Amino acid sequence: MPELPRYADVHSHHIEGWADGHGDLGEIPLVSHIEGNLWMGGCIDGVPLPDDFGYVVSLYPWERYVLAPTTERFEFHLYDAGVVPDLRILHTAARQVLDATAQGPTLVHCQAGLNRSGLVAGLALVLDGRDADEVITLLRRRRSPAVLCNQVFEAWLRAVDPDELPPPAAIPDDAGR
Repeated sequence: MPELPRYADVHSHHIEGWADGHGDLGEIPLVSHIEGNLWMGGCIDGVPLPDDFGYVVSLYPWERYVLAPTTERFEFHLYDAGVVPDLRILHTAARQVLDATAQGPTLVHCQAGLNRSGLVAGLALVLDGRDADEVITLLRRRRSPAVLCNQVFEAWLRAVDPDELPPPAAIPDDAGR
């Protein structure tokens, strides 16, 4: 894979590729503003994230943005597969998104910013009292029609009952360092 030029950034670079059920994705911005303090996107290792992000919830820790000294990173290892990730991890990550967005601009990212980030950002909004269908429509409108192209993730989010989720795990005080 060719090395990414160091002048690439979240404003100039796009995610490109192909997704099951959607074909050619065209060009999707590296990050997209969803609403309020919630942002969603993909990641390319070594690209600097703008300093105004206070928090990053990474669902793909194999690539990392370069963060400002004041930006906190929380990492969760999730896979984009034909099964829903561990529900306790999902609940914990979604609660972290809610906590972070209450404090300031927050980026939820995975590799391409479609499935894992869509699942966690979507669950955060559902936990905040939003309707799942409304949430999926919002994410697709603000990020890409290919958000939650993983049909297992989409079906789970549409059917989830937040009251039946296992309790979230405690986040260590130093998790965001």
